Amino acid sequence: MSKSTVKLKGVAHFSIPVSDVKRSVEFYRDVVGCTFINGNKRHAFMDAGGLCLLLCQAKAPINPPGSLDYVHHSFIVSAEQHRKIDEYLASHNVAVFEKEDRDGGTVNGPRTYFRDPDGTRLEFIDLTSYDPTPDAEPWQGAR
Repeated sequence: MSKSTVKLKGVAHFSIPVSDVKRSVEFYRDVVGCTFINGNKRHAFMDAGGLCLLLCQAKAPINPPGSLDYVHHSFIVSAEQHRKIDEYLASHNVAVFEKEDRDGGTVNGPRTYFRDPDGTRLEFIDLTSYDPTPDAEPWQGAR
C-alpha cells in the first residue's frame, strides 16, 4: 500500500445527521457545550471547542433500533468536568449508558457515553493521551 501524498493540516468540519435541526442545535448547545454559529432548517454550523460541527437534516430514524453502534463522536472535557459528568448529564435528563477508562491504545482516558435526541452515540472524554504512531501495515495488529 502506498503512502498518501496529501498532507492534512486538520479537519475543517464533521457532520452529524439529525432529524430536527432546531432540537439538535438546542441539545448540542445546552448539553454538549457547542456554540451556535449559523444555520437554517437544513443545517446548522456549531463550534465544538475550535472545530466546526455541522448538524445536517436527514430523514428519521437516524439510528434505527438494531443498527450498529460503533460510529460515534467524542468531545474532550477537562478532568475536573469529567469527574462530575454523570451529575451534569442527569441534570439535563440525559442517560449515561456506558463508562470506561482506556490506557495504552490510540485514544486514552476515562470516557462517558450518552446519546443525542436521534440516538447518535456521543462521548465525553478526559483525553489523557493520544498516540498517533502508525502500525507497520493497516489492519495488522490493530490497536
